[in-house]
Amino acid sequence: MNLDFFKSLLTAAAPSGYEARAAQVWKAEAETFADRVHEDHYGNVYAEINPPAEGEGRPIALMGHLDEIGLMVSHIDDKGMIAFLGIGGWDPQVLVGQRIRLLAEEGDILGVIGKKAIHVMEGDERSKASKLEDLWIDTALDIDEVRRRIPVGTVGVIEQPPIEQNGHLISKAIDNRAGAYIVLEALRAMKAAGVRAHVVAVGTSQEEIGCFGAQVSGYRLNPVAGVVVDVTHETTQPGVSEKKYGVAPFGSGANLAVGAMVSPVILRQMQAVAKAREIPTTLSANPRYTGTDNDSLALVRAGVPTAVVSIPNRYMHSPSEMVKLSDVQACVDIIAGWAESLSGEQDYTRR
Repeated sequence: MNLDFFKSLLTAAAPSGYEARAAQVWKAEAETFADRVHEDHYGNVYAEINPPAEGEGRPIALMGHLDEIGLMVSHIDDKGMIAFLGIGGWDPQVLVGQRIRLLAEEGDILGVIGKKAIHVMEGDERSKASKLEDLWIDTALDIDEVRRRIPVGTVGVIEQPPIEQNGHLISKAIDNRAGAYIVLEALRAMKAAGVRAHVVAVGTSQEEIGCFGAQVSGYRLNPVAGVVVDVTHETTQPGVSEKKYGVAPFGSGANLAVGAMVSPVILRQMQAVAKAREIPTTLSANPRYTGTDNDSLALVRAGVPTAVVSIPNRYMHSPSEMVKLSDVQACVDIIAGWAESLSGEQDYTRR
């Protein structure tokens, strides 16, 4: 497993709409083996193997989004305290006391998210949940410096480096740098195995605020089939219902989505590969949407037959998400194995 690359992706500060730092890490790695690497105006990055002459053929697309949830400065008060809005879905409780990296002019600035100390809370304040509007970012800079360097619209992310422990990786931004890592490593494995198909891995932008990068890149590529990689809830953590989310514990491998927005043909093909290669898998029910880039990709142009492959993840949308590395590798293996198993023109008609 290419852990140095994975950790570099996780460390990059790249919230939705501002994915450039993660994109550059991904692009530099892709350039070590891909036949063609490029990017678009919208923040998506592409790595291809076996590209045909321009305008010929339709590729298989592999998508994992590069963006992470973050914050955007909305106001600076007369003491230099910074109010902010969420980029993507935050539980405000996990933000209290966290260090924030602000992508400021003239260089990054670190701050801390403040909240009134328990000692000075009155009555029922102590039992109330925090709201974003009650929190602030404190940089310890004077007001003039804050206003000069951190204007409204400045974005930031949690400052939380990755930790490897007992076969697990713990970090911010695993949702979904893990998926971006997997699609590129699967592409690398396909090239090493001699896959002849035209395959494009895409590090997509802006998934956390609406799956917009997948829509743009999907339209651009017009793929014949696609695989989207994201995270799903690891189901042995307290409070997660197996009745709702299925059974996807750590060590269970690649989670495959079943539902209206995914191709039953590709699902069956992946299950056959998993059985032949002894790759562990689980299933999750998605009767309507999958909540991933898949939902945009599947509706591009005349529709794209797609599959969703997910990694069991604990503590999603928090500063300390957690995955098991063997599950990450299982996702790489099933996607690469699926591409290797294909021969000739495929019929993805639903049956």
